[in-house]
Amino acid sequence: MKRRNFLKNVTATAVGTAVFPTIVPVSVFGKNAPSNKINIGQIGVGRIARSHDIPETIPYEQAQFVAVCDVDKKRLLDGKKMIDGYYNKKTGKSNYSDVKMYDDYQEMILNKDIDAVIISTPDHWHAEPAARAALAKKDIYLQKPTSLTVAEGRFLSDLVKKQGVILQVGTQQRSWAQFRIAAELVRNGRIGKLHTVKIGLPGDPSGPEAPEMPIPDNLNYDMWLGSTPEVYYTEMRVHPQNSYDRPGWLRCEQFGAGMITGWGQHHFESAAWGMDTEYTGPISVEAVAQFPKSGLWDVHGDFMVHAEYENGITMLVSGGYPNGIRYEGTEGWIFVSRGDYVASASDPVDKEKSAKALDASDPKILTSEIKEHEIHLTRSDNQHGNWLDCIKTRKEPISPVEVGHRACTMCLISHIAMKVPGRLEWDPTLEKFKNNEYANAMLKRSQRYPYGTDYIKI
Repeated sequence: MKRRNFLKNVTATAVGTAVFPTIVPVSVFGKNAPSNKINIGQIGVGRIARSHDIPETIPYEQAQFVAVCDVDKKRLLDGKKMIDGYYNKKTGKSNYSDVKMYDDYQEMILNKDIDAVIISTPDHWHAEPAARAALAKKDIYLQKPTSLTVAEGRFLSDLVKKQGVILQVGTQQRSWAQFRIAAELVRNGRIGKLHTVKIGLPGDPSGPEAPEMPIPDNLNYDMWLGSTPEVYYTEMRVHPQNSYDRPGWLRCEQFGAGMITGWGQHHFESAAWGMDTEYTGPISVEAVAQFPKSGLWDVHGDFMVHAEYENGITMLVSGGYPNGIRYEGTEGWIFVSRGDYVASASDPVDKEKSAKALDASDPKILTSEIKEHEIHLTRSDNQHGNWLDCIKTRKEPISPVEVGHRACTMCLISHIAMKVPGRLEWDPTLEKFKNNEYANAMLKRSQRYPYGTDYIKI
């Protein structure tokens, strides 16, 4: 179902006191039983949940949304209306669905009927709910970036492995054919020996000052801030109260790092596929960046990152390159991008410069057949569908947590390098800088009690 049609179809009025059909958790019959529904709880019902995560998951017959959670009661009710409306329209029964609402995700994951959760929260609310869901033995779809810091990302990856749950990172480019094709061609030597990777990522603009505003009655602002410091409420810092447009928190360092993590994890993970560096990282990184001198929004603008890998590959990242990934080898180059796709109208990308999804120095490179004995990378038609399949089979998903953590780490150490002059030597095994303790101190953040992974007891 196309996204625009889905959004049109799910506009529905509130459902009354209907009773949802009996929910039987997957665990009753075993995860592999083909007749089972995977009962899903949706954590965070904002822009990405409504435009991407729910629409990409709900059409699958094996999926059943049974609960929603949000700290904003308006969004919570809208999420319920959206999902109930879809199921009621699909079944032709006005009282078929009655999705349960939660204002605290910890209460949601205690519900034993729920098999899996989708986490579509702001960046600073990724690692903690994912970790608690893993402890509760729930399978997880986690929006990128995987974590706010390298330290909490390592904590999450280790915990997911220990718990044996399926975690799919929402780096959906891995399920787009052109990114796999480009990586396969590079891995199989179609451009000779790979020596340089150039990644195009835009920066974010600065913004005005924003005065303090009364906290809306429908918003639990203390919980929304989570592990980050207390700061006054203003709508430009959080999300729009009367729309689902791009939220202001994306441009505040308190809650993320800007586009280097916002889109960076997509491209770094895809690039690592072609570089064969998914489970490691660079050995050095240095960067320069412009930051706003005033205003509420303080994430980076124009920037340049230079990284070196042990296998001899140089990576260059900048908003000056077309949005996408260019692999350069001794015998040619391949460029891959999303084409003219954007997540929302406010995405800061030059669509004209990124319109061609797959290009090469010689068109014959792109039509080259990958032989049976050569490297074939994992195929997936849909990131959410792959996650659902892996919940049933217990196989590793296309974007597993360790791969996500490594890509996110590249984002985060690039951001650190923007603020620390000079070449930083990185140890990808110990996940520490070799030559700068000031930079090492930035690999974690203090967390405001009781929120954050630091306060999770294992």
